[in-house]
Amino acid sequence: MRVALHTKVRADRIAEYEAAHREVPEELTAAIRAAGVTEWTIWRSGTELFHLLEVEDYPAMIAALEKLPVNIAWQARMAELLDVVHDYSADGADASLPVVWQL
Repeated sequence: MRVALHTKVRADRIAEYEAAHREVPEELTAAIRAAGVTEWTIWRSGTELFHLLEVEDYPAMIAALEKLPVNIAWQARMAELLDVVHDYSADGADASLPVVWQL
């Protein structure tokens, strides 16, 4: 399944956000892959961030990651950088953007 998400980085933390994503811990990327994600891309327009995930089962992925110490640490780091923080573990599949049109 494809899942689209929207977040917003703080304007004064863009460089730090991008630097963090150049150094995502290997333990976290391995856990994300093990949770069924085959692709995750993030685009930025100004402070707006758009994520597109290819994942077997989004709610199962959230459940698999939510208690992992490496993910908890990463989410805490992102909370410092993001302007609008969504609790994807609580929102589950409802956190994704609705499809408006598809070719």
